[in-house]
Amino acid sequence: MKIVLAYSGGLDTSVILQWLKETYNAEIICFAADVGQEEELKGLKQKARASGAKKCYVDDLREEFARDFVFPMIRAGAVYESGYLLGTSIARPLIAKRQVEIARIEGADAIAHGATGKGNDQVRFELTALALDPAIQVIAPWRDEGFRKQFNGRHDMMAYCKARGINIEASAKKPYSMDRNLLHISFEGGILEDAWNEPPESMFKLSVAPEKAPAKPAYVEITFEKGNAVAVNGKAMSPLKVMQTLNTLAGKHGVGRIDLVENRFVGMKSRGVYETPAGTVLYRAREAVEQLTMDREVLHLRNTLVPQYAKLVYNGFWFAPEREMLQAAMDEAASVVSGTARLKLYRGNCMVVGRKAGASLYDPHMASFEGNIDYNQSDATGFIRLNALRLRMRAKVGKKPHV
Repeated sequence: MKIVLAYSGGLDTSVILQWLKETYNAEIICFAADVGQEEELKGLKQKARASGAKKCYVDDLREEFARDFVFPMIRAGAVYESGYLLGTSIARPLIAKRQVEIARIEGADAIAHGATGKGNDQVRFELTALALDPAIQVIAPWRDEGFRKQFNGRHDMMAYCKARGINIEASAKKPYSMDRNLLHISFEGGILEDAWNEPPESMFKLSVAPEKAPAKPAYVEITFEKGNAVAVNGKAMSPLKVMQTLNTLAGKHGVGRIDLVENRFVGMKSRGVYETPAGTVLYRAREAVEQLTMDREVLHLRNTLVPQYAKLVYNGFWFAPEREMLQAAMDEAASVVSGTARLKLYRGNCMVVGRKAGASLYDPHMASFEGNIDYNQSDATGFIRLNALRLRMRAKVGKKPHV
């Protein structure tokens, strides 16, 4: 049997690699997608081979990730619940897509992943795999009763790795999980499961503590074309370069941290801590430009669709027809979002301080309290009376408002 395992080199997939090999007497092909983990990928091929893998793919998908997954989501203004910018959610469909492609290349019998039976990732991986290959076989060890009996927790897994000489980053002193990509780093589990515990400062990787950020603010200008960021401070950049540049700059100023309890697709609530420097800046900057350029009714209608779009991404329906339909609507709305936003980054804050656009619908002369250019204030009398017509009729028949 041949299995393609989505492999990170972390605790769970290190255990799973060996467990699959022993349990299924299988040849394991490891696959790691480079979506911006940086140093986490160092030596991964060697580690996989040393842990018993027959082969290990490490594919650089960063540009595709930024261009075809992160940027479409940013064009849609997607945010889930209390401010989660969907960093983990949006990476999963790309990883699963490439995993299916490798399974075809290798003639594998199955694919496997290390997502738990309690989380969202199992759904995201498998919905994508089945959308792309309806006949594919998926092995999810955490849903296997025998696996769960053998590994009752992280300490059991660390002991298993130690017994087999498998090096792991996790330790008893740092028992939380971490997932990193271009858009964010997420932290959950372990000490973070107590929602009253403050995240330790040593945990963060992309951003400095706001109180330790520079005393002098940084200003950054981001230029958009049709909802896509195409330049930073006047310098043209690819989607990947935009993300890398803003992660460095915003992280230096402590921007992008969030701590929230969210509702998982499987029904439970979970606490997550996230660092999303570039994503936070891009979200605010795009919003500033669209305030100038997007028609009021289009903006309002688009905003009613954002929660549904974000839920589809969060729940793993990236390759579903309803997400594709909504994407077309979101892209049409974003087609007018061309212009530049200026932001001030200061000790954890990301503040819009200026915006401009060639096709701006904002006319300062018309909006000014001074003068009456292209606007007759007397017209408002009829406008108000027409909008009050139904309210006046209600009052006439004795149905007065509750006061």
